[in-house]
Amino acid sequence: MQHLRGIRADFDATTITLYQAYAPAVAEPALAAQRFVPPFSFGRTTWIKPSFAWLMHRSNWARKPGQERVLAVRITRAGWEEALRRAVLTTADPAELARAEVHVQWDPERSLRGAALNHYSIQVGVGRTLIRTFAEEWITGITDLTPQVRKIAALVRGGRADRAQRLLPPERPYPLPAPIAARLGMDG
Repeated sequence: MQHLRGIRADFDATTITLYQAYAPAVAEPALAAQRFVPPFSFGRTTWIKPSFAWLMHRSNWARKPGQERVLAVRITRAGWEEALRRAVLTTADPAELARAEVHVQWDPERSLRGAALNHYSIQVGVGRTLIRTFAEEWITGITDLTPQVRKIAALVRGGRADRAQRLLPPERPYPLPAPIAARLGMDG
């Protein structure tokens, strides 16, 4: 059964993969260092997403200016869950939201063609006070998915969604501790 709000992700026993899209000027140094380094901005919120399809919609399959490189950012599950423990929903009281170190919002999940689906995907905004911890302690590796993204996009545009689907990263329900899931408005 598909839950209205649930985290679907590629994860193993100790890590989870999140997706972000950047300009080459940010992506190249991050790939070389295997963590975020300048010119990555440590002074603003960075949004991390476990849904590959949602990021493809957001970055227009790595064609949006400033989002030409798609990175798979592998972080510790302990870090991911710590971020979610500190999170406040973007629909919360404005004063509570202003104090939050992490913001969470739920947006419609997307199909390969970008259509909104009838369930939601989580977007997590790691704020300035926690961004260095994210970049320097939680990240275990960064992979450039841009070539794979271009191949999948070409298949979708060519009417071969079935072949494109087989190239997608595997995503399955993420088992979040019940108290955190309840705070984030998750069901199931």
